[in-house]
Amino acid sequence: MKVPGTDHPITVTANPHRIRVRVGDRQIADTTAALTLQESTYPAVQYVPLADVDPASLRPSDTSTHCPYKGDASYYDLVDGDVTIPDAVWSYRQPYPAVAPIAGHVAFYPQHVALDSEEN
Repeated sequence: MKVPGTDHPITVTANPHRIRVRVGDRQIADTTAALTLQESTYPAVQYVPLADVDPASLRPSDTSTHCPYKGDASYYDLVDGDVTIPDAVWSYRQPYPAVAPIAGHVAFYPQHVALDSEEN
């Protein structure tokens, strides 16, 4: 486990905006409780509470990866009718302490969804 620091900072902050996630014309998530994870120089990632995602749009995948700063990620396929997008969503079910708030949240690969943000 690596601990974020000045050489590799990671912050997790509450996003004050309403976040909606769509696949095509179908809304699959709507939340006012998203978290923004900013890791080093990477683009910020929105983590949406799993409870605010349509469960019919997610199917657990066998894929897993490891991040030395965040822990083990598990993945979901995104299901939209007859279309399945493999491993389009990920979650850290038991994240390392430095990013503990993202437990119970999922993130979406931006090339597979439209993510809209608006002030509450």
